[in-house]
Amino acid sequence: MQDIEKFIGGFRRFQHKYFGEHSALFDVLKAGQNPNTLVIGCSDSRVDPALLTDCDPGDLFVLRNVANLVPPYEHDGTYHGVSAAIEYAVCDLNVLQIIVLGHSGCGGIKGLMSGYEAKTEANFVGKWVQIAQPAREQVLRELAHKTPEQQVRACEMAAIIVSLDNLMTFPFIAKRVEAGKLALIGWYFDIQEGALYDFDQESHRFASLVGQIDR
Repeated sequence: MQDIEKFIGGFRRFQHKYFGEHSALFDVLKAGQNPNTLVIGCSDSRVDPALLTDCDPGDLFVLRNVANLVPPYEHDGTYHGVSAAIEYAVCDLNVLQIIVLGHSGCGGIKGLMSGYEAKTEANFVGKWVQIAQPAREQVLRELAHKTPEQQVRACEMAAIIVSLDNLMTFPFIAKRVEAGKLALIGWYFDIQEGALYDFDQESHRFASLVGQIDR
């Protein structure tokens, strides 16, 4: 119950800030949302996109799942929660950019690299992270001489690229990207460094976007 009390206290502070001191923002948001950015992030409790970017309510449309993965476009009769959120953000909200936000120390990618041990008969996690299997295969092929820790880090970054590639399999995304109406961005948050890396489409590498703080 201690956590619940913390959450309630936090809501009271949120309420005071946004419905008291800064009520003008929610006066606008009451009429609807109009974010320009979809962030596809990991469900990891340490990686909150709004907190990391210091955004206000209404700035980001956020989709979070295990290992910040995007499945390829599929047109069938099954349920597609991730694809539905992407479709809504692009086709209904008309976002201008999609950021795939990965991070270091990702349990989903670590499980992919080491072989996820199923906790249930359904093995939802093990099956889900297979989306990034191309990243795993690339790392094992090209970085076989590296340590397991280095391989996991490389796979975390490579999985972001897999998700960016899978986004382009959605016809309504490819159409907007090719028309210059939608940008796809890959970011990698290094929790150990407190730094942010950006995927460069031309060099096909991650480069420092915001370096770590000198202490």
